[in-house]
Amino acid sequence: MTAYQMLVACHVGIGVIALASFWSAAFLRKGSPLHRRAGQLFLLAMCGILATGLPMAAYAWLVRERPVGAAFLAYLLVITAAGMWSAWRAIRDKHDVARYTGPVYVALAWLSLLSGLGVLVLGLRVGSPLLTGFSAVGLFAGGDMLRKRMQRERLAARPRWWLVEHYTAMLGNGIATHIAFLGIGLPRLLPGVDGTALHYTAWFAPLAVAIAAKLLLDRRWKPRVRPRAAAALGQAG
Repeated sequence: MTAYQMLVACHVGIGVIALASFWSAAFLRKGSPLHRRAGQLFLLAMCGILATGLPMAAYAWLVRERPVGAAFLAYLLVITAAGMWSAWRAIRDKHDVARYTGPVYVALAWLSLLSGLGVLVLGLRVGSPLLTGFSAVGLFAGGDMLRKRMQRERLAARPRWWLVEHYTAMLGNGIATHIAFLGIGLPRLLPGVDGTALHYTAWFAPLAVAIAAKLLLDRRWKPRVRPRAAAALGQAG
Protein backbone atom coordinates (compact mmCIF):
# COMPACT_ATOMS: atom_id res chain seq x y z
CA MET A 1 0.00 0.00 0.00
CA THR A 2 1.39 3.36 -1.05
CA ALA A 3 1.46 6.44 1.16
CA TYR A 4 -1.37 7.96 -0.87
CA GLN A 5 -3.50 4.82 -0.49
CA MET A 6 -2.92 4.93 3.25
CA LEU A 7 -3.97 8.58 3.26
CA VAL A 8 -7.17 7.74 1.38
CA ALA A 9 -7.91 4.83 3.73
CA CYS A 10 -7.43 7.15 6.71
CA HIS A 11 -9.70 9.73 5.08
CA VAL A 12 -12.42 7.12 4.53
CA GLY A 13 -12.12 5.77 8.08
CA ILE A 14 -12.48 9.24 9.56
CA GLY A 15 -15.44 9.80 7.26
CA VAL A 16 -17.21 6.78 8.72
CA ILE A 17 -16.73 8.22 12.21
CA ALA A 18 -18.06 11.57 11.02
CA LEU A 19 -21.13 9.95 9.46
CA ALA A 20 -21.92 7.91 12.58
CA SER A 21 -21.43 10.82 14.97
CA PHE A 22 -23.52 13.15 12.79
CA TRP A 23 -26.56 10.89 12.99
CA SER A 24 -25.94 10.20 16.67
CA ALA A 25 -26.08 13.92 17.38
CA ALA A 26 -29.16 14.26 15.17
CA PHE A 27 -31.17 11.67 17.10
CA LEU A 28 -29.98 12.44 20.62
CA ARG A 29 -31.89 14.93 22.75
CA LYS A 30 -30.70 18.40 21.81
CA GLY A 31 -28.54 20.01 24.48
CA SER A 32 -28.00 16.76 26.38
CA PRO A 33 -24.46 15.73 27.37
CA LEU A 34 -24.53 12.88 24.85
CA HIS A 35 -25.66 15.23 22.10
CA ARG A 36 -22.79 17.59 22.87
CA ARG A 37 -20.27 14.75 22.96
CA ALA A 38 -21.50 13.37 19.63
CA GLY A 39 -21.31 16.84 18.11
CA GLN A 40 -17.79 17.34 19.42
CA LEU A 41 -16.75 13.98 18.00
CA PHE A 42 -18.26 14.93 14.65
CA LEU A 43 -16.37 18.22 14.49
CA LEU A 44 -13.13 16.51 15.50
CA ALA A 45 -13.68 13.94 12.76
CA MET A 46 -14.31 16.74 10.28
CA CYS A 47 -11.00 18.28 11.32
CA GLY A 48 -9.44 14.97 10.34
CA ILE A 49 -11.28 15.14 7.02
CA LEU A 50 -9.77 18.56 6.34
CA ALA A 51 -6.30 17.43 7.43
CA THR A 52 -6.35 14.45 5.05
CA GLY A 53 -8.30 16.16 2.27
CA LEU A 54 -5.80 18.97 1.76
CA PRO A 55 -2.86 16.70 0.79
CA MET A 56 -5.26 14.68 -1.38
CA ALA A 57 -6.12 17.85 -3.30
CA ALA A 58 -2.42 18.67 -3.66
CA TYR A 59 -1.73 15.14 -4.89
CA ALA A 60 -4.51 15.37 -7.48
CA TRP A 61 -3.05 18.61 -8.78
CA LEU A 62 0.69 17.97 -8.64
CA VAL A 63 0.98 14.21 -9.22
CA ARG A 64 -2.13 13.13 -11.08
CA GLU A 65 -2.27 16.42 -12.99
CA ARG A 66 -6.00 16.82 -12.50
CA PRO A 67 -6.32 20.54 -11.76
CA VAL A 68 -10.11 20.61 -12.12
CA GLY A 69 -10.66 17.83 -9.60
CA ALA A 70 -8.06 19.31 -7.27
CA ALA A 71 -9.66 22.76 -7.44
CA PHE A 72 -13.10 21.35 -6.70
CA LEU A 73 -11.83 19.33 -3.74
CA ALA A 74 -10.08 22.41 -2.37
CA TYR A 75 -13.33 24.35 -2.76
CA LEU A 76 -15.23 21.70 -0.81
CA LEU A 77 -12.64 21.90 1.95
CA VAL A 78 -13.10 25.68 2.15
CA ILE A 79 -16.88 25.61 2.50
CA THR A 80 -16.64 22.69 4.93
CA ALA A 81 -14.18 24.62 7.09
CA ALA A 82 -16.56 27.60 7.11
CA GLY A 83 -19.42 25.38 8.25
CA MET A 84 -17.34 23.76 10.95
CA TRP A 85 -16.22 27.12 12.34
CA SER A 86 -19.77 28.48 12.40
CA ALA A 87 -21.18 25.36 14.06
CA TRP A 88 -18.55 25.47 16.80
CA ARG A 89 -18.40 29.20 17.43
CA ALA A 90 -22.17 29.72 17.38
CA ILE A 91 -22.36 27.72 20.60
CA ARG A 92 -19.23 29.16 22.18
CA ASP A 93 -20.09 32.76 21.31
CA LYS A 94 -23.86 32.66 21.73
CA HIS A 95 -23.71 35.65 24.08
CA ASP A 96 -21.37 37.68 21.85
CA VAL A 97 -22.32 38.19 18.20
CA ALA A 98 -19.34 40.50 17.63
CA ARG A 99 -16.94 37.74 18.62
CA TYR A 100 -18.84 35.16 16.56
CA THR A 101 -18.59 37.33 13.44
CA GLY A 102 -14.94 38.16 14.06
CA PRO A 103 -11.91 38.09 11.74
CA VAL A 104 -11.89 34.31 11.17
CA TYR A 105 -15.60 34.37 10.30
CA VAL A 106 -15.04 37.19 7.79
CA ALA A 107 -12.00 35.45 6.26
CA LEU A 108 -13.94 32.22 5.78
CA ALA A 109 -16.83 34.20 4.30
CA TRP A 110 -14.57 35.76 1.68
CA LEU A 111 -12.87 32.43 0.97
CA SER A 112 -16.25 30.76 0.45
CA LEU A 113 -17.48 33.55 -1.81
CA LEU A 114 -14.33 33.81 -3.92
CA SER A 115 -13.83 30.06 -4.21
CA GLY A 116 -17.47 29.69 -5.22
CA LEU A 117 -16.94 32.31 -7.92
CA GLY A 118 -13.80 30.51 -9.07
CA VAL A 119 -15.59 27.16 -9.28
CA LEU A 120 -18.45 28.80 -11.20
CA VAL A 121 -16.02 30.16 -13.79
CA LEU A 122 -14.21 26.82 -13.92
CA GLY A 123 -17.46 24.89 -14.30
CA LEU A 124 -18.62 27.09 -17.17
CA ARG A 125 -15.23 26.85 -18.82
CA VAL A 126 -15.02 23.05 -18.75
CA GLY A 127 -18.76 22.53 -19.23
CA SER A 128 -19.36 20.78 -15.91
CA PRO A 129 -22.93 20.98 -14.51
CA LEU A 130 -21.62 19.62 -11.20
CA LEU A 131 -19.12 22.42 -10.66
CA THR A 132 -21.47 25.07 -11.99
CA GLY A 133 -24.33 23.94 -9.77
CA PHE A 134 -22.29 23.49 -6.62
CA SER A 135 -20.63 26.87 -6.95
CA ALA A 136 -23.92 28.30 -5.68
CA VAL A 137 -23.23 26.85 -2.23
CA GLY A 138 -20.08 28.91 -1.73
CA LEU A 139 -21.56 31.99 -3.37
CA PHE A 140 -24.65 31.91 -1.18
CA ALA A 141 -22.89 30.89 2.04
CA GLY A 142 -20.12 33.46 1.65
CA GLY A 143 -22.52 36.25 0.73
CA ASP A 144 -24.83 35.37 3.60
CA MET A 145 -21.98 35.35 6.10
CA LEU A 146 -20.82 38.79 4.95
CA ARG A 147 -24.38 40.10 5.18
CA LYS A 148 -24.63 38.85 8.76
CA ARG A 149 -21.31 40.47 9.59
CA MET A 150 -22.49 43.84 8.27
CA GLN A 151 -25.86 43.48 10.01
CA ARG A 152 -24.77 41.72 13.17
CA GLU A 153 -26.89 43.98 15.37
CA ARG A 154 -29.96 42.57 13.66
CA LEU A 155 -28.57 39.07 14.05
CA ALA A 156 -28.04 39.64 17.78
CA ALA A 157 -31.63 40.87 18.15
CA ARG A 158 -33.05 37.56 16.98
CA PRO A 159 -34.02 35.14 19.76
CA ARG A 160 -31.96 31.94 19.60
CA TRP A 161 -29.88 33.30 16.72
CA TRP A 162 -26.99 31.10 17.81
CA LEU A 163 -29.14 27.96 17.63
CA VAL A 164 -30.23 28.75 14.07
CA GLU A 165 -26.61 29.42 13.10
CA HIS A 166 -25.51 26.18 14.75
CA TYR A 167 -27.97 23.80 13.12
CA THR A 168 -27.65 25.54 9.75
CA ALA A 169 -23.89 25.04 9.81
CA MET A 170 -24.25 21.44 11.01
CA LEU A 171 -26.59 20.71 8.11
CA GLY A 172 -23.95 22.09 5.78
CA ASN A 173 -21.37 19.81 7.36
CA GLY A 174 -23.79 16.92 7.00
CA ILE A 175 -24.03 17.62 3.27
CA ALA A 176 -20.26 17.22 2.95
CA THR A 177 -20.28 13.97 4.93
CA HIS A 178 -23.05 12.38 2.91
CA ILE A 179 -21.65 13.50 -0.42
CA ALA A 180 -18.36 11.84 0.46
CA PHE A 181 -20.14 8.61 1.40
CA LEU A 182 -22.53 8.48 -1.56
CA GLY A 183 -20.11 9.80 -4.15
CA ILE A 184 -16.91 8.06 -3.07
CA GLY A 185 -17.60 5.33 -0.53
CA LEU A 186 -20.79 3.74 -1.87
CA PRO A 187 -19.54 3.10 -5.45
CA ARG A 188 -16.54 1.29 -3.98
CA LEU A 189 -18.72 -0.81 -1.70
CA LEU A 190 -21.32 -1.51 -4.41
CA PRO A 191 -19.66 -1.17 -7.83
CA GLY A 192 -22.83 -2.38 -9.54
CA VAL A 193 -24.76 0.77 -8.60
CA ASP A 194 -22.15 3.17 -9.95
CA GLY A 195 -23.13 5.37 -12.86
CA THR A 196 -24.17 8.81 -14.00
CA ALA A 197 -27.46 8.78 -12.09
CA LEU A 198 -25.73 7.85 -8.83
CA HIS A 199 -23.05 10.43 -9.49
CA TYR A 200 -25.46 13.35 -9.63
CA THR A 201 -27.73 11.91 -6.94
CA ALA A 202 -24.74 11.65 -4.60
CA TRP A 203 -23.95 15.34 -5.04
CA PHE A 204 -27.35 16.96 -5.19
CA ALA A 205 -29.63 14.71 -3.09
CA PRO A 206 -27.90 15.55 0.24
CA LEU A 207 -28.18 19.23 -0.67
CA ALA A 208 -31.91 18.91 -1.35
CA VAL A 209 -32.53 16.96 1.87
CA ALA A 210 -30.55 19.50 3.90
CA ILE A 211 -32.57 22.38 2.45
CA ALA A 212 -35.80 20.59 3.37
CA ALA A 213 -34.49 19.89 6.89
CA LYS A 214 -33.44 23.54 7.23
CA LEU A 215 -36.96 24.71 6.33
CA LEU A 216 -38.51 22.34 8.88
CA LEU A 217 -36.10 23.37 11.63
CA ASP A 218 -36.66 27.04 10.85
CA ARG A 219 -40.40 26.57 11.30
CA ARG A 220 -39.76 25.24 14.78
CA TRP A 221 -36.86 27.34 16.03
CA LYS A 222 -36.42 30.45 13.89
CA PRO A 223 -38.57 33.31 15.19
CA ARG A 224 -40.86 34.97 12.71
CA VAL A 225 -40.44 38.70 12.28
CA ARG A 226 -43.74 40.39 13.02
CA PRO A 227 -44.88 43.20 10.70
CA ARG A 228 -44.35 45.88 13.37
CA ALA A 229 -40.91 44.52 14.25
CA ALA A 230 -39.96 44.39 10.58
CA ALA A 231 -41.07 48.00 10.11
CA ALA A 232 -39.09 49.08 13.17
CA LEU A 233 -35.97 47.38 11.85
CA GLY A 234 -36.47 49.05 8.50
CA GLN A 235 -36.70 52.48 10.12
CA ALA A 236 -33.65 51.76 12.28
CA GLY A 237 -31.68 50.77 9.17
